[in-house]
Amino acid sequence: MAAPELCVSAVVIDDERLLLVRRGRGRAQGTWAVPGGRVEPGELLAEAVVRELRQETGLEGVCGELLGVLELVDDEGPHQVVLSHVVTLMEAIEPAPGDDAAEARWVPLADVCDYRLAPGLAEFLHDHQVIATIT
Repeated sequence: MAAPELCVSAVVIDDERLLLVRRGRGRAQGTWAVPGGRVEPGELLAEAVVRELRQETGLEGVCGELLGVLELVDDEGPHQVVLSHVVTLMEAIEPAPGDDAAEARWVPLADVCDYRLAPGLAEFLHDHQVIATIT
C-alpha cells in the first residue's frame, strides 16, 4: 500500500460567496469542490495553495491560516490528506476554469449545498463554520 498523498485546497470567500470549481477529471470528477491538488516535491504548502488556485481559476491570492484537514480514503483514488487553507484574493474578479477544472464560479454561501459537492466537502465546510447548513 502506498503512502498517503499530501494535497492542499484553497477556501476563498468573497462578499458572502465561496469559490468553487467543477472537477473535470480525477477523483470526484463532475462534482464541485474548492480549488486544490497535490503538493509537488520541494514545494511549500503556501506555494502549492496559490499555484493550485491560479491553475484552476486564474485568480491570484495570498495563502492564509490553515482552516482544517480533510482525509480522503475511498475507492475513487489514493489515500489523500488535504490541508485546507483560507486564501485572500489579490483582486476579486470572475474565475476562469483551467487545468483540471471544467468550470469555476462564485457561489453564494447559502447556495453551496445546492451543488453536487465532492464527498466530505459539505461536512468539512459546515464543521469549520464556512457554511451554516449542509441540508
